[in-house]
Amino acid sequence: MSHRRDVLRLATAALAALPARALAQGLTGHKIVGLVMPTMRPGTVIDMVPLLPRGVGLLPVYLAFREGTEDEFKRGFDEYEKKIAILADHGCDLIHPEGAPPFMVRGLTEETALVDAWQRKYRTPMFTSGQNHIHALHALGVRSIFGATYFTGRINDLYARYFADAGFEVHGMQGLEGIEFKQVQDVPSSRIYDLIKAGFHKSPGAKCIYMLGSGWRTLDIIERLEQDLGVPVVHPQTARVWEIQKRLHINEPMQGFGVLMSKLPPLRDAI
Repeated sequence: MSHRRDVLRLATAALAALPARALAQGLTGHKIVGLVMPTMRPGTVIDMVPLLPRGVGLLPVYLAFREGTEDEFKRGFDEYEKKIAILADHGCDLIHPEGAPPFMVRGLTEETALVDAWQRKYRTPMFTSGQNHIHALHALGVRSIFGATYFTGRINDLYARYFADAGFEVHGMQGLEGIEFKQVQDVPSSRIYDLIKAGFHKSPGAKCIYMLGSGWRTLDIIERLEQDLGVPVVHPQTARVWEIQKRLHINEPMQGFGVLMSKLPPLRDAI
């Protein structure tokens, strides 16, 4: 219950802090990004807010994925559009349906068609987490990746196929064993660092580390991984903040969170 209260408190605070544009259509000088959050974990927004430039506000709405299975992601997918409609009705400048897995299990082609249709219907620019990760890899100029996720089994093969379909060489999609989906936010970042480092050394040819999943709290290991392994890291939090800046025509780099945030390379469609 305390976790749910934290989420509600965070959502209430976010709504209270919103400029009038998001609720009453009229305040200039601010930009509002609508987020469709796939789970009720508050950590994603908590970690994201300090990374955003001043003047960019968030309007989060929540789904309630709990199991983290392929079947659940397919069953609950239709809820995304209901939340997107709410955010569009509140005048968001940009909408970001978060959660790479629900889109990735449907595949790149279907995801692209859905997002294109939603943008036309709701007249609001938007991008998914998967699209964001592809954009970040393109911006960094890399074609081969080693991936790490907090999932195991066949679903990691679907994630690998998603990137292969997008034209990347995937040198492994390493899962985190022995952790339930509802517990991933509690895994120490040091353990995830060790997982990634060991897997990367077994994956010759990879030129970038890709981290799937916003549930784990790993901002503190991005720069360390880049320094120790000599390759850039695409992290879900820093990647989304980078693309939000690019789409809102903002250019405010931040040190300490990897090359994507410190260099802010331009957004481009392909290498």
